[in-house]
Amino acid sequence: MRIIQASLEHLDLIAPLFVKYREFYGELPFPDSSRAFLEKRLRRQESVIYLALPDDDDNRLLGFCQLYPSYSSLSLKRVWILNDIYVAEDARRQLVADHLLKTAKKMARDTHAVRMRVSTSANNDVAQKTYESIGFREDNEFKNYTLPISRD
Repeated sequence: MRIIQASLEHLDLIAPLFVKYREFYGELPFPDSSRAFLEKRLRRQESVIYLALPDDDDNRLLGFCQLYPSYSSLSLKRVWILNDIYVAEDARRQLVADHLLKTAKKMARDTHAVRMRVSTSANNDVAQKTYESIGFREDNEFKNYTLPISRD
């Protein structure tokens, strides 16, 4: 398995798996909007996307993860938000997520980040165990809140 950083040339490879990721979380597929969203992130260099590919095939995507940069005012350092990670159904139980996460962790170190953050569904035990096996720990210091912004 090879892990590479995505560029615009990989857009058609990523987009279908990104749609499956959105569907996994209960969103409507919107393939055109999903592709346009990814294209903007890549074109504007607003995220880092890693792709897991088999050693022998450049046209099959095993999984991906997408990270967004942020910053910590308290530590005066960069933070990476692991916003998306997904493994193709036929590639599960092959340690794809582990390889993606280890690559993301190395990138965070290389960019002198103070930490990576990730959120997952409270009932996604598989993801939680995977994150913990890489070294993520549940945040017991800060309680996180969200504020939905509606278009009223």
